[in-house]
Amino acid sequence: MEYRTLGQTGVKVSPICLGTLCFANPIPEKESAKVLNRAIKAGINLIDTGDAYAGGEGESIIGRTLKENGLRQSVLLSTKCDHGQRRPVNQQGPTRLNLLRACEASLRRLQTDYIDLYMIHRQDPEVHIDETLSALTDLVRQGKIRYVGCSTHPAWAVMEAIMTSELKGYVRYVAEQPPYNLLDRRIENELIPMAQSLGLGIITWSPLAMGILTGLYSKEDVYPNGSRPTFGKFYADRVTEKGIEVGKKFVKLAEEAGMTPSQLGILWCKDQLGVTAPLIGPESVKQVEDLLPVMEMTLDDSLREACDNLVPPGSAVANFHNTAAWMKAQIL
Repeated sequence: MEYRTLGQTGVKVSPICLGTLCFANPIPEKESAKVLNRAIKAGINLIDTGDAYAGGEGESIIGRTLKENGLRQSVLLSTKCDHGQRRPVNQQGPTRLNLLRACEASLRRLQTDYIDLYMIHRQDPEVHIDETLSALTDLVRQGKIRYVGCSTHPAWAVMEAIMTSELKGYVRYVAEQPPYNLLDRRIENELIPMAQSLGLGIITWSPLAMGILTGLYSKEDVYPNGSRPTFGKFYADRVTEKGIEVGKKFVKLAEEAGMTPSQLGILWCKDQLGVTAPLIGPESVKQVEDLLPVMEMTLDDSLREACDNLVPPGSAVANFHNTAAWMKAQIL
């Protein structure tokens, strides 16, 4: 397997990384541990989570599993500071007060002395970037985090953060974690070119578009039991008629190429310009096994062109930025 460099850090990450949003929500701890152990055994070395995932239980499962298997030093742990209003005032957002609190809580749940990559989950325009970067710099100097980044930020906000870091000597973002799949390609317009220019790693989420690209949905308002749209309206809003239509064509394209739709979806994302690695979100060891071969695959030009014909570069037929208030463009 050929590992990839994360931004300008020199740190090597596997060509696909493990996302754990589904840990404890909905898959139970025992199955989550099996998924984690199988991924690590296969060479996947970046494990991504967040303090909002299952109310922190996702982090706790990872912590207990790594303590049991003794493989903490074999992986990179990435977690995030919650962006939602799920907690009392002053216990949310990228303020100094909350970042220091949230980091300590994540360290306890993960049962580790340090976090390899600590990310700001969403942009908060009410918090000045100086305050956020100053607190993150202190956490790095204290040895509690190694690198910092952000998730689902607009390109201009990432640029502002990098400029502020360089001007004032703060720790610099090394990675951004945006949504990216064939149905929502809008990061190709500004974020990807900026990342390439400035040496920023791109770790993407939802590469299979919540299963739309695997043919999971037959109608815009009909959802299989246990699928993401049943967990909340913002998930359901991502399932569109146009997206489902593209998903059906994508399934046929994968079959003709001799792959499963999941494999082609991850492969397409993995081999797009500027992408460091996509996050996979398997809910079983079987799903992990299906995706492992992708780490050794390469997307050929004919498949790339066929995908571009389904959804042109830079465009979108589903809105996976709908948890980011800054994204005003609507999917028609």
